[in-house]
Amino acid sequence: MFLSIFSDELRLDVEQAFPVIGSWGLEHVDLRGRVFKKGCERLTKDEIARVKELLDANGLALGAFQSSVAKVHLPDRERQAAELEKLEGLVRAADVLGCRLVRAFNFWQPKGEQKGTLAVQPDQMQLVLDMFEPLARRAKEAGLVLAFENCGQTCEEVAALLDALGVPEWGLAWDAANDWDSDARERDETEYLVANARRARMVHVKARSAVAELGGTVIPWDRILATCSAAGLAGPVSVETHNPAESPLSHEEASRKTVEFTRKSWPTAAPGDVYSAARPAAKREVHRPYEDKPVGFVVVGLGMGHGRSKTVTETPGARLLGVCDLREERAARSGEAFGVKYTTDLEPWLADPDVEAVYILTETGNHGRVAMRALEAGKHVMTTKPMDASVRACDEMVRLAEKKGLTLAVDFGRRFDAEVLSLRAAVRSGFFGRMLGGTLSLKILRTMKYFRENGGWRGTRELDGGGVLSNQCIHEIDMLAFCLGVPKRVKCDIWTQAHEIEAEDLGCATWLYEDGTVIHHYATSSYPFPTWYMRVELHGTEGAYVSERGGPSDRKALYFKGNEWTDQPPKRIEPEWLSAADNFAAALREGAALVCDGRDGRRTQAILEAMYASAYDRAGDWVDVEPELPDA
Repeated sequence: MFLSIFSDELRLDVEQAFPVIGSWGLEHVDLRGRVFKKGCERLTKDEIARVKELLDANGLALGAFQSSVAKVHLPDRERQAAELEKLEGLVRAADVLGCRLVRAFNFWQPKGEQKGTLAVQPDQMQLVLDMFEPLARRAKEAGLVLAFENCGQTCEEVAALLDALGVPEWGLAWDAANDWDSDARERDETEYLVANARRARMVHVKARSAVAELGGTVIPWDRILATCSAAGLAGPVSVETHNPAESPLSHEEASRKTVEFTRKSWPTAAPGDVYSAARPAAKREVHRPYEDKPVGFVVVGLGMGHGRSKTVTETPGARLLGVCDLREERAARSGEAFGVKYTTDLEPWLADPDVEAVYILTETGNHGRVAMRALEAGKHVMTTKPMDASVRACDEMVRLAEKKGLTLAVDFGRRFDAEVLSLRAAVRSGFFGRMLGGTLSLKILRTMKYFRENGGWRGTRELDGGGVLSNQCIHEIDMLAFCLGVPKRVKCDIWTQAHEIEAEDLGCATWLYEDGTVIHHYATSSYPFPTWYMRVELHGTEGAYVSERGGPSDRKALYFKGNEWTDQPPKRIEPEWLSAADNFAAALREGAALVCDGRDGRRTQAILEAMYASAYDRAGDWVDVEPELPDA
C-alpha cells in the first residue's frame, strides 16, 4: 500500500495542486475533480496527455481515479447511459495514465431507512445488478479494477454486492470515517476491521477522523493501516480531506496535516497476522514503585523500533529519552511522533548520562556491533530478535556485559503471551505425559519490494542472518525452545523458491530431544495469501495441544485430555510483565529476573545456527546444538 491524496482537496486545479503535493514528498496523487475545471471522467484526449505531462514534471504517479460513476440511486435508462459514457472517459484516461484502479458506485444511494438493506433484499439486489450490468461488463473488458465506496451505503452492502458480482479483483473503497459508528463495528470491532481490510482495494482518510483540532472522532488509524497492511492492501491510502466549513484551517493546511497524521500512523514493521494487527492492545492498569525514577531509554533503529518506541512511552517506570536511525526521515518521524530528540548518530546518546538503556532494533547482523559500543559506554542493552546473526557475536556481547556488570536482554515478544506461558506451564506440569512430538508450520507472504527496501538487507546471511527461518520463524523457534527446552540435535534443508534473495524462502527442519521427542518445522515466505499463518501441534502419551493463527481461520488454542477437547489450558498463566521493556526496567530498578537474558537469547541463536549448519555444511544431516557459552 502507498500514500496518496485527492488532488482537488486543496481546492486548486491540477496545475497548481501537483507542485504543492510533490513538495510534501508524496509520490502518488488521485484524480477526481478540478482537472482543468472538470471531473476526471470528462477529460479529452489532449487534456489526458496534459495530465500525464504534469504528473511526470512533478514526479508523481496516479494512485487511483476517484470517480463519481454510478453515484445515483436506481436511475432511469437515460441516466444509466450517461454513467456508461463517463465510464468510457475513464477507460480512455486509464489507457494513457497507466492506472486502472477506479473508485466507483453502483446505482444504490438510498436515503433514510433503506440504507443498509441491500444485503438483505434479494429483489433490490437483482435490480441493482441488472442496472449496473452494462458498466460491469465494460469495466471487465477494459481491465479496470473497481472499488465501491461505502458512501451512501454500508460496508456490508458493498460486500454483498461484490459477492453477487463475483469479480475477485474488485473490492471496497473503504472510508472508515463513514462507517465508524456502524452496528457492525460496535458488534465486533476486530472482525469489522479484518473483514473490511480484506475487501479493501483503497482506503480514504478524512481530516475529521485524523486531525483532533477539527473536532471529529479521531479513529485508530494505526490499527486500521496495520490491518490493511497485514491483509495485503496493494492500493492507495488516500487523503480525502473534506475540510469542514467551520474549520480554522485552510484546505491546503488541513490536507497537509492529514497527510502528516497518516504518515505517523503508517505501520513500520513488516505485516504479520491480520487479527493481531486488528485487535486493540490489551490495557492493564499497572504501577511500578520506581515510576518517579524511570529508566531512560534510547531506541536505535526505527523500522520496527518505531512501534517499540511507543511501547516504551506506555511502560510504567520507563522513559523514552530519544530515538536514533541512520535515515534522518525515519528518525525525524519517530522523534516528532513521541516528542523526543532524534539523531542519526549514536554517539550523543552514549555520552548522555541520563540514558541507561539502549534498545537495539537495527538489522539483525548489526545488533552485536551496536551493542558492543553501548556496553563499552556503560549502557545496559536490550536487542530485538534474533540476538544477532551469529552465535560468535552473541558470545562477545554476553562476555562484555558480564565483565562490566551490565544487563543484557533479548526481546522475544511471545514470552509475554498468556497462551505461550500457559502452554509452558502445561508441559512442565506433566499434562502431556511423556512428550512424543509435534509440528510447527509458518506460512507468510513477503514480496520482492519487502526484500529490496531499506538497502536490501533482508534475505541476506550477513545482515538478516538468513531468510524465513531467521527473520520470521525465529519467533516460533524461540517459543518452542522456551516451552520444551533446547533440542539435542537438529537437521535442516532449505530452498529459495520464489524470491531473488541470497537466503531461503522455504525451510524444513527436525529437532530431536534427549528424551526422544521429535519436532518438525516448516516455514515459507512464499505463501500466496498475505497472512501470518502459524499452526502448532504437540502431543504426548496423555494429551495434545493445537493452536492456529491467521490463514483460513483464527482458532483459539485447544487442549486434549481424557477423550475431550477444551479451549481452557490446565492452568492459565497471565504474564507478569507488560512487555520486554517493562521486564527490563524492573530488572534494572529492582533486580527482577529477566524473561530472556543474553545467555538465553544465545541458546535460541545456537539452535538456529545449528539448523543452518546442517543445511549449508552437512547436506541436511544431523548437527548437535551447543547452547551454552563456552569458556573464554
